Amino acid sequence: MQYTELGKTGMKVSRLVLGTMNFGSRTDEKTSFAIMDRALELGINFFDTANVYGAWGIGQHSGYTEEIIGRWFAQGGGRREKVVLATKFYNHMENELDGPNDPAGVSAYKLYRSLDASLKRLQTDHIELYQMHHIDHTINWDEIFGAYENMIAQGKIYYAGSSNFGARHLAFADAAAEKRHFLGLVSEQHLYNLFERLPELELLPTAKDLGMGIIVWSPLEGGLLAENALGATSGRRAERASRLTDRQRKQIQDYAALCKELGESESNVALAWLLQNPAITAPIVGPRTVEQLNEAVHAVDIKLSPEILARLDEIFPGPGGSAPEAYAW
Repeated sequence: MQYTELGKTGMKVSRLVLGTMNFGSRTDEKTSFAIMDRALELGINFFDTANVYGAWGIGQHSGYTEEIIGRWFAQGGGRREKVVLATKFYNHMENELDGPNDPAGVSAYKLYRSLDASLKRLQTDHIELYQMHHIDHTINWDEIFGAYENMIAQGKIYYAGSSNFGARHLAFADAAAEKRHFLGLVSEQHLYNLFERLPELELLPTAKDLGMGIIVWSPLEGGLLAENALGATSGRRAERASRLTDRQRKQIQDYAALCKELGESESNVALAWLLQNPAITAPIVGPRTVEQLNEAVHAVDIKLSPEILARLDEIFPGPGGSAPEAYAW
């Protein structure tokens, strides 16, 4: 495994993040435990979750994924000590908040309440990276950064992060943090992949300028950049494939042919493409089985030549670079 610093921090994280969204919904607890154990064996030390994960399985509830991770930590053996743990807050949580503070959003009140609940479920006394799961357009930066500073001073949080923020929100946050002499946001978790390259216009350049790490969610575009994307007959991937345009289906076919020529899986080429972008800290992989995790780790060792990168640009054209040069002189 390879490692890098998370944005402007000195904390080292693996170049692949173990995503846990499937734990408890599509992957049972025993298999989830095996995946996390295997991740540590492979050198993956960066685990990502969210307080809302786990609500999509039959009989499950928001927080169920964090509970699974907490029970895994409770086995001991240095599991907690070896993990850089990231979780998120923002969404509605059943039986956690009440009244007008219950809906999705960001506030000091919600941070304090959500953090304490996550710490309890995760059976830990701290979280290395505590992320706002989505932008709240009513956010008061003095309020939220005051809460972050307080929790960091208490050792409950090490770093603040964001997810699904726009470039302007990152700039607003950085300016507010500088006024407070606070480190501010160290990372942004964002949708980015060969199919979705819009972040190249503003988000990626802004994060780079601010010294922020970029953690990528959905690096395989919901499975459309994985093997046999057009052959799925059931499940969410088949539903997504059914909505593809003729142009997008042709892109997937051309991409599969290129990967076959390279002798690499579609999934790993998509991950390798992200890993070769200096703006990217790490993509999130969300395996449902140990075998899928074992396969994904190979992506770290794949080096794509300039010629292959150019061919990928031909199949999946981006916006033409960063703004404003992408659309103006």
